[in-house]
Amino acid sequence: MTGFDVIGNIAVIKPQESEKKDKELAEKLLKQNNNIKTVAVKASRVKGRLRLLKLKIIAGEKTEETIHKENNCKLKLNIEKCYFSPRLGADRLEIAQKIKRGEKILVLFAGVAPYAIVIAKNSKAKEIHAIELNRIACKYAEENVKLNKLNNVKIIQGDVKKILPKLAKQKLKFDRILMPRPQLKDTFLKEAFLVAKKSTIIHYHDFLLENEIPDIAIKKIQTEAKKSKKKIKILAWKKVGELAPYKFRVRFDFKII
Repeated sequence: MTGFDVIGNIAVIKPQESEKKDKELAEKLLKQNNNIKTVAVKASRVKGRLRLLKLKIIAGEKTEETIHKENNCKLKLNIEKCYFSPRLGADRLEIAQKIKRGEKILVLFAGVAPYAIVIAKNSKAKEIHAIELNRIACKYAEENVKLNKLNNVKIIQGDVKKILPKLAKQKLKFDRILMPRPQLKDTFLKEAFLVAKKSTIIHYHDFLLENEIPDIAIKKIQTEAKKSKKKIKILAWKKVGELAPYKFRVRFDFKII
């Protein structure tokens, strides 16, 4: 069967050869999967700083809101008004498992707070700050903090370019910074370095063609570190998602030394 994503009880499919084929696939999914209640077809690619996706519901219940379950967490969201990738569930848990007791965590481009909540539920982190530009996603993030009965996650609405300099003025520094960033030209590393200290670990997402991995991103990270007068050590890198043939989302883990 053609590839599709399932977010909560909503299946999101890619457009087929015709609307008739879309409908046939949608009905097949509903029939074969009791957990799927709604099927939507992608009407556009993910785009913009908010990473929004236009969808059209073609079968099942007419709703864009759902609760997605992963890694012992519940994540409520509107799939068209909030960016969310179920394919990053393994990445979220892997990072959570790296966190040591008492760490102070910062999550940039937090969305409805999946990384923050998975970390809070699956680690002994002391506190987690999560910054997101999309106001609607922030409302869901706040709701998700309550839904998962957490008391160590703080949601901050705003642009990381404006928020991080303010946090730096407050002398806030973090043990670990997550950057599951949008596919934009800006690395946002300049801002992240403002709230990093010696020993801070940064998990940075980049988008690369097969023949660019890992050199292009490593050079970019090293250049930005040099501009910010930070010494770094690359710890590891790995592909965490395939966006298109020969194009990947790649996570780079590096440490301020």
